[in-house]
Amino acid sequence: MTTTDVVNPATEAVVTTLELADEAATDAAIDRAQAALPSWRAVAPGDRARLLRRFADAIDADREHLAQLEVTNSGHTIGNARWEAGNVRDVVQYYSAAPERLLGKQIPVPGGVNMTFLEPVGVVGIIVPWNFPMPIAGWGFAPALAAGNTVVLKPAELTPLTAIRLGELAVQAGIPADVFQVLPGKGSVVGQRFVTHPAVRKVVFTGSTEVGKQIMAGCAAQVKRVTLELGGKNANVVFADADLDKAAATAPYGVFDNAGQDCCARSRILVQRSVFDKFMELLEPAVQGLVVGDPSSEATEMGPLISAAHRASVASYIDADTPVVFRGSAPDGPGFWFPPTVVLPSSPSDRIVTDEVFGPVVTVVPFDDEDDAVRQANDTEYGLSGSIWTRDVGRALRVSRAIEAGNLSVNSHSSVRYWTPFGGFKQSGLGRELGPDAAAAFTETKNVFIATD
Repeated sequence: MTTTDVVNPATEAVVTTLELADEAATDAAIDRAQAALPSWRAVAPGDRARLLRRFADAIDADREHLAQLEVTNSGHTIGNARWEAGNVRDVVQYYSAAPERLLGKQIPVPGGVNMTFLEPVGVVGIIVPWNFPMPIAGWGFAPALAAGNTVVLKPAELTPLTAIRLGELAVQAGIPADVFQVLPGKGSVVGQRFVTHPAVRKVVFTGSTEVGKQIMAGCAAQVKRVTLELGGKNANVVFADADLDKAAATAPYGVFDNAGQDCCARSRILVQRSVFDKFMELLEPAVQGLVVGDPSSEATEMGPLISAAHRASVASYIDADTPVVFRGSAPDGPGFWFPPTVVLPSSPSDRIVTDEVFGPVVTVVPFDDEDDAVRQANDTEYGLSGSIWTRDVGRALRVSRAIEAGNLSVNSHSSVRYWTPFGGFKQSGLGRELGPDAAAAFTETKNVFIATD
């Protein structure tokens, strides 16, 4: 039996020890999901919708418990964790409407009647990352269940507690235990079996681009459906005509939220050269005023990194020669802390500019004009998110259309709304989550022709 210690990243204390699923346990879970598929897909759409609404209600009633679990397990601030628990509730509630709205079509044809049906793909394997364990789990399992699929979900080894609790709440709400299973385990074991097991008909993965490529290649061997939400190196573009006070005041929250462990983090700030110095003057107090510390405190705005290994990875980008211009604070003592850090790189090709650091580190780079801003924003293998700050509506539209990214905000850093699509361009992923069409992505279109001659 393989076990793992679940550690509180703010204190380094062991919270609990969990048994990890091996290949045999994974196969057994997939077999149970396959066996449960016919009865679940046969549940009347209205009844499936009612079960999902009951699930959403159960999450709502348990929201504070879920939030406290996330603070303890992931080091998320309590404010963020409460939002995340509410987001899962909202996502399940939103997709509870999908079973009765997944409609086929009647297509006029000569000699008969032609109809299309949206059929569930089957067993869905969902691989969830450690940075946002609750919301990203819900983005996968809610539309999948609504479309009539069964789900086996693998949480990250570091952060399994809220996923396990969500599985318990689903059963309490009346969803059969084999329809939605949570299986803690290693990616190299459980996740790999999702890729190779023939009964798993779709894999949903959120994580690094490197691992996403491996999953996509493995799924190709069986022509298996896949949705990938991968890395990001997102630009926060500030034009000279922007509200500089607001742009600078909000920039730390665009990159340092969740300690920068966010694929949507605006980790490259591009500032028009004519206002560069002014922006930096405004940015410094905003960064240094960020409250970093105990994530259970209501006042805290940034918590710790997830692990000692990840802190070492982030720290590897900062050495004696790194042009750090200013930093925020970080607690002393136990916990995987790293201060918010602002860097003026010497070259656009510097590793700190091109790599996804996935920590509280941001680079600030000047640009000359609109074309230069777009060129620099697109000078990356990623294309997930970003922000544009300008008072010129025409420029906002031009730059939004020109930047190669799936989710852009103008005069804001908001990337995620559960009722709008979410996903990336280029090596930031494949497919879309959330929004009105996500449930259909868990279906196959079946065409039926009935001759009337």
